[in-house]
Amino acid sequence: MPQLRVVGKEPQTASERVDAQVAAEERRGLLRFLTCGSVDDGKSTLIGRLLYDSSLVYEDQIRSVERDSRRAGAGGLDLSLLVDGLQAEREQKITIDVAYRYFSTPRRKFIVADTPGHVQYTCNMATGASNCDFAVLLVDARTGVLTQTRRHACILSLLGIPRIALAVNKMDLVNFDEARFDAIAADFASFAAGLKFEQVVAIPVSALKGDNVIAPSAHMHWYHGPTLLGHLETVEISRAGNARPFRFPVQWVNRPDHDFRGYAGTVASGTVKAGDEVVIHPSGKRAHIARIVTADGDLDEAHAGDAVTLTFAEEVDVSRGDMIALPDAQPSAADQIAAYVVWFHEEQMLPGRTYLLKCGCQTTTATVSSLKYKLNVDNLDHVAGKTLELNETGACNLTTAKALVFDPYAENHETGSFILIDRFTNATVAAGMIEFGLRRATNIQWQELYVDKAARAQLKHQQPCVLWFTGLSGAGKSTIANTLEKQLHALGRHTYMLDGDNIRHGLNKDLGFTDADRVENIRRVAETARLFVDAGLIVMVSFISPFRSERRMARDLFGEGEFIEVFVDTPLALCESRDPKGLYRKARAGLIRNFTGIDSAYEPPEHAELTVDTSESSADALTERILAELRRRHIV
Repeated sequence: MPQLRVVGKEPQTASERVDAQVAAEERRGLLRFLTCGSVDDGKSTLIGRLLYDSSLVYEDQIRSVERDSRRAGAGGLDLSLLVDGLQAEREQKITIDVAYRYFSTPRRKFIVADTPGHVQYTCNMATGASNCDFAVLLVDARTGVLTQTRRHACILSLLGIPRIALAVNKMDLVNFDEARFDAIAADFASFAAGLKFEQVVAIPVSALKGDNVIAPSAHMHWYHGPTLLGHLETVEISRAGNARPFRFPVQWVNRPDHDFRGYAGTVASGTVKAGDEVVIHPSGKRAHIARIVTADGDLDEAHAGDAVTLTFAEEVDVSRGDMIALPDAQPSAADQIAAYVVWFHEEQMLPGRTYLLKCGCQTTTATVSSLKYKLNVDNLDHVAGKTLELNETGACNLTTAKALVFDPYAENHETGSFILIDRFTNATVAAGMIEFGLRRATNIQWQELYVDKAARAQLKHQQPCVLWFTGLSGAGKSTIANTLEKQLHALGRHTYMLDGDNIRHGLNKDLGFTDADRVENIRRVAETARLFVDAGLIVMVSFISPFRSERRMARDLFGEGEFIEVFVDTPLALCESRDPKGLYRKARAGLIRNFTGIDSAYEPPEHAELTVDTSESSADALTERILAELRRRHIV
């Protein structure tokens, strides 16, 4: 019998079969999602159930989990152990770090982030959510919607995740009660109405028993919606990476030899082609793309997510942190922005304090100039406040040392998000989402003056500077500064003294002694001292100024050699025995709160230009020592 041969259906080669399989994999698509919610809501167990029931767990992993389950006395297979990998997580039965797992079904591929529910690990939850398209928010059917549930929902909304599934877990512990499920779903729907979710789908599940996770539950005939996996396989996720305007943050100037100069990075959004005209920000210079270089050869065009090196046809100055865009859709640039900030650190956010701000490849110093309001996660009310505490969210205005190139977070997550970093510990203290640039940032310009600092100093025949006296109350700062100014005045120098108590009678009379007010106190004084130095004066500043961060902020306002820190290092016991104003006695009696040295910390300088101790020398002797230093610096 002759062999049947179908024209146009030649047998595939091995290479063609591989290509077909790769193409089929790409068509399945990838969903990045996270599980979140309050502690002990069953997030890790749910992911373990998805992996186990999808037959995506290796036999050796199952044996290991069985062994660990017996050791822990679980009484059965503890599926959470498939996800909780840290020893501390297994011992405490909690999630601490973000755990990522990959799994797939015939309809879709998934990367799931298991995020912690404990309040102290909220920063890890926000980190895991920042790269996700979808979220499964778990609620314990016994306890219902909790404060941490609402907090996680707020963060998901701020991060721009449009669709979530509300998985009401542990339904087996409430006897699969329909009324209980309906009450929780209605409670969350009422709360979420004030957020920016496009879709919330409530699904009753039991991660422990497997009900409604992959297969429909035999115990909840009253539920007619999708299973959790069925919803994950079909939920629509819009990825507009290539549709958004082209953004290319420069990560590195690639100069392997004298014949090649390229600018390496990852395309944050949009598409660019060889030959396209682009604009380099913040300089505004224009150039044309000559080549799009990769390790596998040149490309004709690059898309969102591609790691490439761009070369230009023209000679232009481009540095790390610059942003490359197309001329018809350019990013914003401002040194003042409005943003939502989620605070991660135990030490509260203090407006006026200087932090490092990192936005993509850009790094600059920034201060929170004002906290407009805090977000009450229980009812979404806007609450007045001066600071943000651990895990609080607020709307802030920030001022940066140099113009930031950005897009609003709602338009581009990659170029509209940032983190704040403590300048001394390098700890990440906050994450932020930019709303918009403040218009006053572009309306206000420096006025060029005919007479500058050098001209004023020359007229006075002196070198202007600030001597910043810091130390405990009663250390002798004002006495030494006062004596020094008297000596300088006798030498014919033009001086001014800014004293802590005197300033609080006028300029800073509205400030108290909380940490936030102390920061603002020093910020105002530092700016005032800068104006006096600009006027050509030698300025004595006598303030406790207890925090290193604010003293560093003050130092950064001045030019090289203009800031001289004088640490009056008098022991606390001696300061307390002097107690010229009776403040230590009141502080010890509890009549004064936030008193430096008693119930508020003093952070000694680490690299002061001068350190003096009034317990060892008189004010006159110490003044002579400071004058000798000023002569050495050719200031007097």
